[in-house]
Amino acid sequence: MKIGELSERTGLATSRIRFYERIGLLKTVKRQSNGYRSYPKEAVMVLELITTAQDAGFSLDELRALLPADLENWDHSFLLNALKQKVKDIEEMQAKLASNKAQLLEVLNEIEAKPDDMDCADNAKRVLLQFGFQTSKKQTS
Repeated sequence: MKIGELSERTGLATSRIRFYERIGLLKTVKRQSNGYRSYPKEAVMVLELITTAQDAGFSLDELRALLPADLENWDHSFLLNALKQKVKDIEEMQAKLASNKAQLLEVLNEIEAKPDDMDCADNAKRVLLQFGFQTSKKQTS
């Protein structure tokens, strides 16, 4: 199939398909005698795998290492380990994001708890000091 049909089937722009080919993720491309690219049916599946994996957080470099040249020859244990590692990475990210959110909510609550008789600048200093930040431009070593 030609690149236009592949683009239609996958919903990807032709430039993106060429990009995946250029960086080695789409390896099943053949050139016809007239120079046009010819893609096998499996290219649809490969592109769907790439976009799904990217949506799941895999980088292009990770995908390059993960996708075999021949889809019939997956390294089962390598694939499982990569997927387990990605789940672990996501869980670590979620924990970090939850911690960041909790800290921001604490700061937000303190800012919103500004005493009525205090101006914003003094309140900012109060909140910064409460959370251990220095408020002067001069810092001691």
